[in-house]
Order: sequence, then structure tokens, then C-alpha cells
Amino acid sequence: MDWVERTAQLRQWTRGGARAPHKPLLFLYALSRFQQNAEGELRYSAVEEDLRRLLTEYGPGNRTTPAYPFHHLVSDGVWEVRTERGPGSPGTGVRELRETGAAGRLTPELRAALRREPSLLGRMTRVLLDLNFPPSLHSELCEAVGLELEEAETGQLSAARRQRDRRMREMVLTAYEYQCAFCGYDGRIGAVPVGLEAAHVRWWAFDGPDDVDNGLCLCSLHHKLFDKGVLGLDDNHRILVSQSFVGRSTAAREHVITLAGRPVIGPQPGARPIAATYRSWHTSQVFHGSPRPATTT
Repeated sequence: MDWVERTAQLRQWTRGGARAPHKPLLFLYALSRFQQNAEGELRYSAVEEDLRRLLTEYGPGNRTTPAYPFHHLVSDGVWEVRTERGPGSPGTGVRELRETGAAGRLTPELRAALRREPSLLGRMTRVLLDLNFPPSLHSELCEAVGLELEEAETGQLSAARRQRDRRMREMVLTAYEYQCAFCGYDGRIGAVPVGLEAAHVRWWAFDGPDDVDNGLCLCSLHHKLFDKGVLGLDDNHRILVSQSFVGRSTAAREHVITLAGRPVIGPQPGARPIAATYRSWHTSQVFHGSPRPATTT
């Protein structure tokens, strides 16, 4: 059985590019707990809050219960659930999962495979991250679930797996004239730009193309905040700042809060601006909450 391929093919609810990272987040959490205790179980009532925090921070804005992936991941052949009554999940009801003492863990076959081949855990983790989250969040997400991830070969998935276009970074940075589209930062060491990155508006993991009209040149800080849903774009190419963001320091106000309503810098004439369809996807699937009103200067 190719566990890496099975990991890549988790069945997830999808409609119109909507994000549904519920199963990948639970799977990452379960791999982390296996790493810490290969024989341990995850009792739903004990891990519910951990899973809820992960969904809140790394899922889309619409709230859902961790009971759904806890029950539905069973159908992918990598997870099993039992209750005090015996094997099998009682369903997606939070009350039933709590009251029956429902507990889940990786299937015996997968646990055996992970013991035989320790590097398999790293390869599966990288597939889950690569196919469901932008690179700017990978290290942070591993830390959030408690995974100690060593360098490992990702292995061959399938001929259908997309390859990134390595030219995108240069194309996007050129289109935005090597400055952050949100704050104007344009640092260099000699002729080499530092701290500038090409951000996908619609994430590559969700079929966002490696095209200029799906890219923004952003400094490292604003790239991370854009991917976390703190920052976004409206239909007039102005910056959105989430009301969920709280920062009392001068730095937080100057570098984040005062961006609200500010027009995006660039792209240069002749370069394609962000396409409406990609802005719309980011607003519905990544941006958190409601935007702050535009700041006045």
C-alpha cells in the first residue's frame, strides 16, 4: 500500500475551490501524537479544544466542529475510531463523541508501516502541507501540532501532481518593481533583494496558477499575514485588515492597522493586476472576519 499516495488523495468536501482542511489538520495532529506515543489514542473529549484551535487558526473563516473530521477521516483508511461500546464511530455528533468516550488513532496497518519506515512520517507530513497550505505556514503549522520534522525525501506521488513554475517569483517581483505591494519595502543586499517574496493570492495548493495576475510581491511580514488571513484585498485593489487582528504596539499600528483602505502599490503599467476571481477566493477562503474601516491620515 502506498501510504504517501493515499495521503495525497484524502477525500475532502470541495465546491468552487472552497478550502476544507479539516481532515489534513486532524491527520497532521495524529501523526504528531504517534511520533510522541506510537500506542496512544486520542480521546475526543481530551483533544477537542486542540483541534478546534487548529481549525480556527488554519481553516477558513466559517466555523465548524472538529467532530466532522474525527468521524469522516475513517473513510480514508488511515484512521480508526472506537467507543466504550466497541469499534466504530458514533457519528459526527459532538455530544455522542464525548459521552461514548470516542477515541481515535491511526490504523494498525499505518502504524506498522510507520514503525518499519520512520522516514514515511516525514514524507506524509510534507504531502499534507504541500497540498493544503502555503509554504509560508509549513514550519509554523508543524510547531502548532507538535511535529518534529526532519529532512526527508518526499518521494514520487503521481504524474498528475503539479509542479511549481520556478519563474513565478522573478515575474512577480519584476511586475511590482521589487517592492512590497502593501508597504513599499524594497530592501537589497547589493543587487539582490532580501525579504521580498512572491505570494499566491489563490493558493497553489488550491489550483492557484503561477501567473502574475495571481501573485503579489510582499515583504516577509505581510506575506505571512496575507496567508494567515489578517490582510486581504477588496474589489478596488485596496488593502483589507481584519478586525480580528489585535496589536497595541506602535509597530503593529504602523505595519498592519494603518494599511486598512490603503491602495496596493503596483503592478507597473503593462503588468496584469490581480484577477477578480483570485481576490474573491482569498476573501472567502483565507481572510478572517470583517475588515476594519479605512484609516485616516
